[in-house]
Amino acid sequence: MKKIARNTKKNLITYGIVIAAYIVISILVSTGSVSYLFQGLLVPMCYYIILAVSLNLTVGILGELSLGHAGFMCVGGFTSALFTKLMEDTITNASLRFMLAFLVGALAASVFGLLIGMSVLRLKGDYLAIVTLAFGEIIKNVINVIYIGKDSNGLHISMDVTKLNMADDGVKIVSGAQGIGSIPKQSTFTIGIIMVLLTLFIVLNIINSRSGRAIMAIRDNRIAAESVGVNITKFRLTAFTISAALAGVAGVLYSHNLSTFAATPKNFGYNMSITILVMVVLGGIGNIRGSVIASVVLLMLPEYLRGLQDYRMLIYAVVLIVMMIFNSNSKCIEWRKNVFSKLKPHKKVKEAE
Repeated sequence: MKKIARNTKKNLITYGIVIAAYIVISILVSTGSVSYLFQGLLVPMCYYIILAVSLNLTVGILGELSLGHAGFMCVGGFTSALFTKLMEDTITNASLRFMLAFLVGALAASVFGLLIGMSVLRLKGDYLAIVTLAFGEIIKNVINVIYIGKDSNGLHISMDVTKLNMADDGVKIVSGAQGIGSIPKQSTFTIGIIMVLLTLFIVLNIINSRSGRAIMAIRDNRIAAESVGVNITKFRLTAFTISAALAGVAGVLYSHNLSTFAATPKNFGYNMSITILVMVVLGGIGNIRGSVIASVVLLMLPEYLRGLQDYRMLIYAVVLIVMMIFNSNSKCIEWRKNVFSKLKPHKKVKEAE
């Protein structure tokens, strides 16, 4: 019971940090105390937190290295943006349509996660990382050559714009590498925080559940876990699929934060997956609260160093190295534990009469 109470307390502290940050930032925004640049980073901050926390479920809890997280985000963003454009005339309630877009994006990403996981999770280590990386590149390039149009006869899909064969009343929805245009900008900081809290609730409850303990047992010793009856395939697929679905949710926030969705290498390429992985490693593998903090730091730091021009990325790299040493060096960890132990109030021990 003490262990359960301790986990619950830690989870509540994590939720409290997010809610407190939301309240403080909302007050600062309403009073005009923050710059326009900072306000523009609020929604990206939310979907980066979701991406880092969801990837930590795969990398930190399951113990598998995945480099295709940006691909799942791309799937969620593309399918949700397409759904929004197709349903504009059918579902006139914008809020309802947006909520359904979240379900569509998460479902599409989870389906791809399940399909990829069924074959990919048979691999280990570097091979798994290479295959997931290949998936991210393939999905991005496939979306870049898709053209979808809509007319009175229905939908027309082709990989060649000259073969859409639409009627005169036809409207092009997906324009290949140009992506999907005129997407309603419905992503807000409030909705982003709600999705962050939902992501934290899902991931933290999985970790502290029986399934989470089975997943961590697989991570620590697969043979031992299998010997006591743990279904290896089931739990690995579960963790991988949920992680992909949450990445799809981040993709929905991304696609509805901009007026145009395009699967560019900058947004969904190799570098994006590496950036998310760096957030996970910097925050601590398996440390969910650390992923939240690292996401915010790594997103804000380069933007606020733009005034330094040529030295910006140098300072960014130095900060990364320092933070990595602080988080992983044994002496730094020992020092940190000593400091925190001194800050905690000591319980008075009654002397035996």
